[in-house]
Amino acid sequence: MVSVLEVSLIALAAGAATGIGALPILVTDRISHRTYDGAVGMAAGIMFGAAVFALIVPGLEFGGIGEVLGGFVVGGVALLAINRTLPHVHLRFRGPESHGTDDTTGLEDAENWRQAVLIAGSITIHNIPEGLAIGIAFASGLDTVGIALAIAIAVQNVPDGFAMAVPADRAGLSKGKTILYTTLSGAVPEPIAAALGFALVAIVSGLFPAAAGFAAGTMIAVVFREMIPSSHGHGFADLATLTFLTGFGVMLVVDTVLAV
Repeated sequence: MVSVLEVSLIALAAGAATGIGALPILVTDRISHRTYDGAVGMAAGIMFGAAVFALIVPGLEFGGIGEVLGGFVVGGVALLAINRTLPHVHLRFRGPESHGTDDTTGLEDAENWRQAVLIAGSITIHNIPEGLAIGIAFASGLDTVGIALAIAIAVQNVPDGFAMAVPADRAGLSKGKTILYTTLSGAVPEPIAAALGFALVAIVSGLFPAAAGFAAGTMIAVVFREMIPSSHGHGFADLATLTFLTGFGVMLVVDTVLAV
């Protein structure tokens, strides 16, 4: 059985993948709506696939429908409650074609700062239940499920990081700090939550099905509440839909290869 340190390191690697999504700002500061919508669409497809294949399916295999469904509903409602209660911003994006005159630059910078900070908050919120699920899976002896879930989260975190880094870069944050903060937005909450989930199993056995349902509920709520609407508002809905399907297909392949 893996140790809590090993689980934390695995979750750290998955969470730190947000930093990879920030790397495009090193080569260009002109990200188009087409590119952004496609990236968010793929992130949504990957997240949806991860929720289904790495959480709901194994949750049903190791528990009853009531546990998984109960966790699923609670997770989705919790995400919507947090979304309503806390200050937030939807994943809106201003492409290079949206830049105004010098008179509006200050307002755009302020909005970009707000957007970057609140997207980071959203990433942190949905990384917590994902980290919990990783820790609980490993503590329950479901190593293959834990590995598949960590891979799914890492793949999904790349476009998440992109969504955070672009507005931060546009607001004037240095590229080095943008990459650092984007990386930390996933690398900090993920291992902490994984360690907590690992410890919880020692107290409450058989927690994985409900926790998997909870994490899946939060992830799917994020997909339909934030990611799909944000990728369909600039005239590239067909592209975003195709990348969503591609992302879902990626997770189907991951699930098949790892035989979760």
